[in-house]
Amino acid sequence: MNSENLHLQQSIKKAFQQLQAALQSLEPDQYRLPSKCLFNASIGQHVRHIIELFIELDKGYETGTVNYENRKRDYRIETDKDLASGLLGTIYNEMMRPNKPLLLQTGYKEDSDELIAIDTNYYRELAYNMEHTVHHMAMIRIGIHELSTLQLDESFGIASCTIKYRSSCAQ
Repeated sequence: MNSENLHLQQSIKKAFQQLQAALQSLEPDQYRLPSKCLFNASIGQHVRHIIELFIELDKGYETGTVNYENRKRDYRIETDKDLASGLLGTIYNEMMRPNKPLLLQTGYKEDSDELIAIDTNYYRELAYNMEHTVHHMAMIRIGIHELSTLQLDESFGIASCTIKYRSSCAQ
């Protein structure tokens, strides 16, 4: 395993562990209830979105083509926090793979099904999914703050570059 993959995996593992700890501390209703601060989305919906992008990347690794728009929306993930937590562990255990070229299919026109193809690779998509996870964890943090009294780790939903910057300013 090379250092790039190890670095990505460690970052993803930390984020997933933080997310799993939060899920374990939330009541089932807190996980499922719509949050006004999240425009009536639930914490569970944000967790499902994170998980499904990683699932699509896993499928794309096998086929050579990733298309996040074709993901299956499994609504059980957004209502069952134990299922979601288990899937985070499974995803982490299955991402120990070598880098390889991939094709990303995506469409940006709202009024068309036309797709474009972009050359990418597995590590680049892992990095994208990591950044995407942190972004959604920041929103999940807002939802948790609204719906519970759970105290989260200071770094929950904060990008590593922001943590480094804040640390350098404090010195």
